[in-house]
Amino acid sequence: MQVERLGLPEIVLLTPRVFSDDRGWFSETYNERIVNEALGGPVRFVQDNHSRSGKGVLRGLHYQLPPHAQGKLVRVIRGAVFDVAVDVRRSSHTFGHHITVELSEENRQQLWIPAGFAHGFLALSDGAEVLYKTTDVWAPECERSIRWDDPTLDLPWPAGVATRLAPKDAGAPRLEAADLFP
Repeated sequence: MQVERLGLPEIVLLTPRVFSDDRGWFSETYNERIVNEALGGPVRFVQDNHSRSGKGVLRGLHYQLPPHAQGKLVRVIRGAVFDVAVDVRRSSHTFGHHITVELSEENRQQLWIPAGFAHGFLALSDGAEVLYKTTDVWAPECERSIRWDDPTLDLPWPAGVATRLAPKDAGAPRLEAADLFP
């Protein structure tokens, strides 16, 4: 598995090896030892989530506060998404900074987003399916979100893709008004 650190040092892009022949292909999508080495310590996943989105659906920017803060290992098994992670730790020197990456069934890449980062994605294809492992369970009382189009974040969402949002995402607060990590 190839490991690449992105513009924010805690965010890691994992690219599994693919073995192909005339019968099809095989890929190891998760290996605890490799992931723990890549992330610098043990990570325990407790929940798997699977979403399907039509083209133009934007989900996020979501995160959970303690005591149920979540790290996520995100991958796309069908279609493609424009994936975003934003540092929402006020004490971080990269507070408010973001990374973006396209995840797709073709590139098979996975994005590690640790606790303390908001996460969102825009479906670039119809029927985009996203799988992600989380380090804590969903806890609605700890769930928070930030407005996807907050001008202070200046996120480079792809042009020409009409966005469809859930009401909670459309009404999310801007970064300056959100409940954040210390």
